[in-house]
Amino acid sequence: MRFSKKPFLLHLFTLLMVVSVSLMLYSCANMARPGGGPKDEEPPVYVKSTPVPGQTNVSPTKIQIEFNENIKLEKTMEKVVVSPPQTTMPIISSNGKKLTVELKDSLIPNTTYTIEFADAVRDNNEGNPLKDFAFSFSTGDHIDSLQISGTLLNAENLEPITGNYVGIQSDLADSAFQTKPFLRIAKTNELGRFTVRNMAPGSYRVYALKDANSNYKFDIPSEDIAYLDSIVTPYAEIKLHADTTHADDEEADSTRMTEVMHFYPDDLVLLSFNENKKNVYLEKTERLTKNKVTFYFSAPEDSLPAIKGLNFDEQDWALVEKSPGNDTVTYWIKDSLVYKLDTLNLIAGYMYTDTLNQLVPKSDTLAIFMKTSKKSEKKEKKNDKNADRAKSDSIEIQYLPVKEEVSSEIGAKPRLIFDEPIAEFNPQGIHLELKKDSVFILQPSQLVQDTLKPREFYLNAKYLPGEEYVMTVDSAAFTGLYGTHNKGLSKTIRFKTVEEYANLLLSVPAVKGAAFVELLDKSDKPVMKAIVKQGQAKFIHVKPGTYFARIVLDTNENGKFDTGNYEEKRQPEEVRYYPGSFELRANWDVKQEWDLYDRPLTQQKPLDITKNKPKEEKKPAGEESQKQNDANSQWGGNSFGGGKVTGTQGPQTFSPNTQR
Repeated sequence: MRFSKKPFLLHLFTLLMVVSVSLMLYSCANMARPGGGPKDEEPPVYVKSTPVPGQTNVSPTKIQIEFNENIKLEKTMEKVVVSPPQTTMPIISSNGKKLTVELKDSLIPNTTYTIEFADAVRDNNEGNPLKDFAFSFSTGDHIDSLQISGTLLNAENLEPITGNYVGIQSDLADSAFQTKPFLRIAKTNELGRFTVRNMAPGSYRVYALKDANSNYKFDIPSEDIAYLDSIVTPYAEIKLHADTTHADDEEADSTRMTEVMHFYPDDLVLLSFNENKKNVYLEKTERLTKNKVTFYFSAPEDSLPAIKGLNFDEQDWALVEKSPGNDTVTYWIKDSLVYKLDTLNLIAGYMYTDTLNQLVPKSDTLAIFMKTSKKSEKKEKKNDKNADRAKSDSIEIQYLPVKEEVSSEIGAKPRLIFDEPIAEFNPQGIHLELKKDSVFILQPSQLVQDTLKPREFYLNAKYLPGEEYVMTVDSAAFTGLYGTHNKGLSKTIRFKTVEEYANLLLSVPAVKGAAFVELLDKSDKPVMKAIVKQGQAKFIHVKPGTYFARIVLDTNENGKFDTGNYEEKRQPEEVRYYPGSFELRANWDVKQEWDLYDRPLTQQKPLDITKNKPKEEKKPAGEESQKQNDANSQWGGNSFGGGKVTGTQGPQTFSPNTQR
């Protein structure tokens, strides 16, 4: 019998293809975790290292640490801290299960070294972080083991600060912070917490620093800093704790006590601030329109720049408009012969911060060209067209641009905002009338020019809640710097009634000196302010909504928060938060007593307006309530005397006054 080779080869090829595909599918299936299996949520586990943790009398240039699984590193430049601080950052790398640290600086004899990884070490598959991982060794014959812990907060808003250095000095002189690198350091985590580890017995100064030049000392005035007034002496205590490890073992003693080492102090609070000593220099000049030149400085200054014209006469050449701190100064050029120049050549004299951080006089010779934007080009073209129309006897009258700004809120005043400075105005050209049953009754009023914004005017009058007014501005009541006049306008304003608002009375009996309270919105921004008088802060005519509160103990009675100064040993003014929220409703009065010192600073700011707060972690359903209790216990939660505070509806129970 003869066999055909062709069918046999075809069957063999088919069989090989089936086997190959099966092997590929099996291989692919084994590359990942089988479907339905438990997700890996465990971080890497330390296995061994060279040198071993806590080893003494070693001076390694390379440290190798091995884990139980493949690892990866995340943001080592930001997260890894070597203490004592290194001038040159070590090289940190990973390969499979191994972590390698190559130290580049010479090691100090008889010193304990600590490498803190924070959560930079993660498993390679799921990215589970190994939190608070630290490694230590000593170049001497013992390991220093004391440590201190605490929290770094922003002095003005009690926000936990992330990623700043906290350092110690054994030199107790005040100058050490400015002249010597930190002896040992730590970095604040996402909740502002820090732990300075492996300290020797002794007394220390404690500081915090946002280190701009990475030299571990406060030598740049613009750096954020914090310092403790008191000297810190670390110590440790052994305390007995109930060991519940074998609680499920019927034969084990579930109340067995075990010794645990505790390190103190562990509740330090540092308040970070900036002295606002910014370097002063001229950032730029700008001439977007031919008749206006603006100087931008890097920081506020007491004096205005001195202008010397090189191709024009600077005597009475411009009207000056400036910001409150003189860091933005605009010159509105009066003389058409000057503003028609393509280039203004001038000498500007101003105060400048030199390399020694001293303010010294400086003069710049400037050639200021007109840099036109699309908006200004469009305006120039429009002006040219108007000029052409005027020549052809088709004259279009140019009016002074003005924008009216009115609000229905009680206490608001109607405003007029002009595009250019006002050369003169006629107060008699503005009228205010009260509308009553279709009858208009002329009201006494006063037009006032805003001292901080000279191109803005507001109309002062006794405005009654719930009433309707009409503001009328006569044509040509205002004359602009360049000769144009305003068009006549009329604006109707209807103010809200008292019943559309809430009132809030905060009693703060602990306040003995000057203080003020700010009502805050959900983004932690102030919306109203009230001075504390006789232990009370009154907020009248508050729009309904959810609010929070912050108090500033105003030491110098200037009505604003003042920062600290290290050389003067002056801490920032004290700030406290009401740890709950206020739910204010229309026609409601709310009264609340506020104990400023019923809880520590770290537990005052409500979580709802805290940006750096504990992250939500997925928990089994039964653990959700316990998680919230733990968060409230640690951070103060969102409650105070029962949580949100509401009031009662009805007549006013405390009199509105001039607080508004």
